[in-house]
Amino acid sequence: MSVGRKIFIVMSSFIIGFSTVFVLLTYIVIRDSMDVILQTSRKEEMNQLQDKLLSYYVKNGHTFNAIQDKAWLAESPRAADRQESMLLVSREQTILLHEGDAVEKQIKRLGVKRTLYFEGEPIADMYYYDTDVANLTKLRIGTPTSIIILLGGGTVLFVLLSLGAAYWVSRRLTAPLRKLVPAIERLGQGEYGVQAPVTSEDEYGRVAVAFNGMSSRLEQSETVRRNLVADVAHELRTPLTIVRGKLDLLQQSRQPIQPEHLLPIQDELIRLTRLVGDLHQLSLAEAKQLPLVRKPTDMLVLLGQIQERIEPDADAKNLTLRLTSTTERTSVPVDSSRTTQAFLNLFINAVRYTPQGGLVHTTLQEEPASGMLRIDIRDTGPGIEEEHLPYLFDRFYRTDEARARHQGGMGLGLAIAKEFIVSHGGTIQAESQQGQGTTFTVRLPYHDSDQQPYGI
Repeated sequence: MSVGRKIFIVMSSFIIGFSTVFVLLTYIVIRDSMDVILQTSRKEEMNQLQDKLLSYYVKNGHTFNAIQDKAWLAESPRAADRQESMLLVSREQTILLHEGDAVEKQIKRLGVKRTLYFEGEPIADMYYYDTDVANLTKLRIGTPTSIIILLGGGTVLFVLLSLGAAYWVSRRLTAPLRKLVPAIERLGQGEYGVQAPVTSEDEYGRVAVAFNGMSSRLEQSETVRRNLVADVAHELRTPLTIVRGKLDLLQQSRQPIQPEHLLPIQDELIRLTRLVGDLHQLSLAEAKQLPLVRKPTDMLVLLGQIQERIEPDADAKNLTLRLTSTTERTSVPVDSSRTTQAFLNLFINAVRYTPQGGLVHTTLQEEPASGMLRIDIRDTGPGIEEEHLPYLFDRFYRTDEARARHQGGMGLGLAIAKEFIVSHGGTIQAESQQGQGTTFTVRLPYHDSDQQPYGI
């Protein structure tokens, strides 16, 4: 059942139920009010008759036998213009007394009834009738009936109009959902990126905006997935082709294999192993499942050790490696192995793209406001174009200038560095200008935090 139909049914049930209760309550109130008026109009006469009947009942040995033969009623004042009549009926519905010109049926239907009690027990029913009482009784019967007819007709008209309004309201309220459903169905069929119309600023509008954002993110994720599959296939194809070619050549030569001929194959296998290992660690980090063994680590010492590892590459290009600190608080709780791998990737990247005779300068400073240690790695390379900066930390992403295999790596170094830093609750970002070099800024917290990792 659709939401619109459910809303319509709920509103219709409420309208019909409320109208029915209103009509019934009105009928009951008017009927009871008329009964009270009728009883009150002849209260004094009824009291006098009751007293005389009960007195006769007591004097006659607790019975109404022979009451019809007594002239006791003549002693009571009677109004001739009202044509008074009276009827006394036993509990067994036997007529004990019938006074006046009105017939029995008329007295019972249009008269006033009162039950007589003696010592708490009912002994008879007394009916009093006159022309005024008859008119009031007719009014009591006719007025509620007329009101029921009038209110019933008005209620039917009100219900019909209300049902029309309820139908319009239900259609109006569910219109944004009806527009959203086709987009959801298209998304479910794999049409990622589909957008739903945003027609209001209420909850429905926010749902549509959230859906559009989710759809866009799914499209981006699908694009990343496809690119990842393509990039992995591309990265694996080259070493596999080389290994296969070398093995085919060795098989076709039908000569004993010399150890030196196996070295290129071994290099490609090492490359494959490293690629698979990097992808595995990157996947663990992105899934927040990367195991970390945090210990207080002096980053000034750790960065110095990392620089020593890349000094041969830097010396080959006549580069200057400089490490300075403006704070004595250089110790942070990190996993030294993961942190070393992250910064090693950053240093290798800086050395790779810094030209002959350049400078790679690393500085450490404390940021009291954020409670973090800031580490800047600046190089004097050609810089990175602004349009590439948002994608630097994506898997397999390379700038146009770094597409060549002899110049660029596999495109995983910066992605791994980012995920490892974020896993420690830190941040990493890149700033660059063409011709003025690039700066990678890493921030690491001084204390462990259970909060979600900071974004880039």
